Amino acid sequence: MAVRKLKDRIFEVGAIDWDRELFDELVHLPDGTSYNAYLIQGSEKTALIDTVDPDKENVLIQNLKTVHPKRIDYLISNHAEQDHSGGIPKILELHPETMVVTNAKCKAMLVDHLHIPEERFIVIKDRETLSLGDKTLEFILTPWVHWPETMVTYLQEDKILFPCDFFGAHRAASNLFVRNESKVLYGAKLYYAEIMMPFRAIIQKHLKVLEDYDIEIIAPSHGPAYDRPSCIMDAYRDWVSDEVKNKVLIPFVSMHGSTRAMVDHLTSALIDRDIKVKLFNLVRADMGEYAMDIVDAATVVFGTPFVLVGAHPAVVYAAYFTGALRAKVKHVGIMASYGWGGKVVEQVGSLIQPVKAEHFDPILSRGLPGEEDFKKIDALADIILERHQALGIL
Repeated sequence: MAVRKLKDRIFEVGAIDWDRELFDELVHLPDGTSYNAYLIQGSEKTALIDTVDPDKENVLIQNLKTVHPKRIDYLISNHAEQDHSGGIPKILELHPETMVVTNAKCKAMLVDHLHIPEERFIVIKDRETLSLGDKTLEFILTPWVHWPETMVTYLQEDKILFPCDFFGAHRAASNLFVRNESKVLYGAKLYYAEIMMPFRAIIQKHLKVLEDYDIEIIAPSHGPAYDRPSCIMDAYRDWVSDEVKNKVLIPFVSMHGSTRAMVDHLTSALIDRDIKVKLFNLVRADMGEYAMDIVDAATVVFGTPFVLVGAHPAVVYAAYFTGALRAKVKHVGIMASYGWGGKVVEQVGSLIQPVKAEHFDPILSRGLPGEEDFKKIDALADIILERHQALGIL
């Protein structure tokens, strides 16, 4: 991989992972990813901001040789997760002069995860600065974006923000800067939905802090850099806001057609009321796509058959996933078809509990839904219409 230049004496020296398909054995990567690391050459000192995943540390080392730094005085660790910190031990081995600069929580995690010796650290506090001569680094603590130790680094003279995972997108691309904003924002929203969304309220506060900084470039550790920072910052402000859109999601499973009949009837009823609706057949749905849609959906209605007196396992996972992401949906409903009975409502309700939403009365059909069941579904569509109108989104 070639070294890429952000500004005078500021280089991207990380690695592009074109082939990676799964992250944390959980998140699918349709466009690969990158592990960006940045070398800053000051008039007196040199700093490396973050490293790369251990599998790509040879790329980082070769890139550093290409730039020919005489020495690396400081290694700034914004985040202890191994896709950014995994190359630290090798850099410290090759550069005995290098000191790791980070906050106290990150230091503790790096010691635990990578066994970095205590004497190799310089511990900084919030808003503390570090001089490289004619370039000054400022450290801003941003806990819970998305781990408790995360921070961002701001290069004062060049007005560059290095936020590590904050504002990132899993995307492998040869261009250093964003050139197709809509495509990159799609990846950034997917990244936000699956990783950052549970910390929405905290991110709101961190965005307010960053408003005080004059930022010309945002250089995250995944995906391309933004030379128009408002592109990603405005998107984040929208995603973390309390605002929702006129949209209903219906994640469902149907084994013998009964639940599907309920889902189809509700879908038609919502469309008739000018409400956008999106179905997710959980047998084959892309949960990353579901996470993206739940970023700003106003309502979610789960559809499930009873399976062993509970919800279908795929619906159980979808409910848990929605709760774990702490989605900002305002209303939640349940439609279910059963043969003899069970505790679907209680089960799904407990899993969705972290979402602070109004719960509609459940609609339960014994077997194939009939005329009375469809009347209840029409009534539910009317209630959803009223709630969306009250929110001012319809």
